[in-house]
Amino acid sequence: MPGQRLLSLVASLCALLMLAGCSTALKPVVHDPDFRLSSVKDSFITDQRRMHLAPDSPNTGFQLLNSGRDAFLMRAALIETAEQFIDAQYYIWNNDSTGRYLAGRLVAAADRGVQVRLLLDDINVAGKEPLFAAMAIHPNIRVRIFNPARSRSGVGRWLSLITDFDRINRRMHNKTFVVDGQVGIAGGRNIGDEYFDEHPSLNFRDRDVMVLGPLAEDMTANFEAYWNNQWAYPLATLYDLPDNLAGRDALSQLLRETAADPGIRAVPHQEQGAAETYLRGWFAGMVQAPGELVFDPPPQDPQVPADSPQNTARALYGLVQAAQSEILIESAYLILADNQLDNLGALDNQPLKVAALTNSLATNDLVTNHSGYARWRREMLEQGIELYELRPDAPACQHWVASRPACEQGAVSLHSKAVVFDRETLFIGSFNVNLRSIYLNGETVLIIHSPELATAVAEDIRYAMSPENSWQVTLDEQGDLVWQSKGEQVGHEPGVGFWRRATSRFLSWLPIEKYL
Repeated sequence: MPGQRLLSLVASLCALLMLAGCSTALKPVVHDPDFRLSSVKDSFITDQRRMHLAPDSPNTGFQLLNSGRDAFLMRAALIETAEQFIDAQYYIWNNDSTGRYLAGRLVAAADRGVQVRLLLDDINVAGKEPLFAAMAIHPNIRVRIFNPARSRSGVGRWLSLITDFDRINRRMHNKTFVVDGQVGIAGGRNIGDEYFDEHPSLNFRDRDVMVLGPLAEDMTANFEAYWNNQWAYPLATLYDLPDNLAGRDALSQLLRETAADPGIRAVPHQEQGAAETYLRGWFAGMVQAPGELVFDPPPQDPQVPADSPQNTARALYGLVQAAQSEILIESAYLILADNQLDNLGALDNQPLKVAALTNSLATNDLVTNHSGYARWRREMLEQGIELYELRPDAPACQHWVASRPACEQGAVSLHSKAVVFDRETLFIGSFNVNLRSIYLNGETVLIIHSPELATAVAEDIRYAMSPENSWQVTLDEQGDLVWQSKGEQVGHEPGVGFWRRATSRFLSWLPIEKYL
């Protein structure tokens, strides 16, 4: 009987939910304090700091990493020059060519005595545990997983996301990489081929900043706030590591061999002298400016619903209030709802031009996230915000991505996150201008008070907004949405087929934009 089968299905689902909810509860971890030197010994990095920054200067040295190739080579070179410790904190670390290469070089750094700490958000760890296990078995490498699901695989993992909804939605989206406490990288990039111009068909337009000086020390404080949090679990408590010496050595050796022949187009420097020569050029070109690092600390109780804007969101709103003439937004995922639009409309610093670049449905890697933007797109336009959506065939790809064939054969997607105020102040980091970053995710941002850097990013955003690279979305005389680009105008989401448009439209009816 159909009714009986339906009842049986419902009963089975309920049983699975109960099992997931009753699975072994995760207990908060009490960590032993990490031993860290109170001061960093003389090294190549400390020499560079003394050479380029006066000891009593309040400024930090900044260098934009606009291409994926540069961002990859910079991380690789910093690993080779590390002498004491490396702290890496990421939302995603892929088990692909660049992910395995950097993992292998971290093992090589650990071989020479560098202490490595790797902190990963759990949401993207499933299936990649062997890669991290190959690192964690090294005596000089520790790996922790932030805010893990109770069940580690299969249906149980997905069911645990439902039964533990509020906690699981509090993600560590921060992305920082710090070497010897003196130099660091923060921005929008995760670790993976698509972030470093190595993917054959889809590459992200992204943006990082290399930091030399005081703000790198603040990045370490950001890292340790999560590393020592009670919801950061050693990998060995969640995943069985090899317990025999032969198995442990084989895993680490595999990573070393992978790093020796990574099969990537970039050619990183593995010899310390060559890496130092490469870095000297970047350090010499740094822009010195005042700045601040702002981060959202991990929640005291991740089970409690998140209803208040976090540190990074409040810092952003303070800059919005102070803006006088122009705000340029570059955000992979863009969602401004009632509260944010009401606050923007209430500002007394008019006339203020606000323009935003985000993904089109054709370039967005997540239809769900685009649907949340589409739900509020009309309201953003009515508030006076100029909206531009990236084209998948944007010629700008040739300027952003090091691999020309990847642009010709594939597509480009926007993943960068930056806001420029009056071409004087740059707000850049892991923060998307959307509700998830405002309320739920842990984020890290740099606020850089440099007209030189702010103008450079502003001009890059405006170039991406040009008709050959993006569609401008407006309302016609009848109040309907229209997309304009290169003299063409259409009345529906361009560059995609019916089913993708229909899926986005259906999802846009659901009030789930806070969780996208």
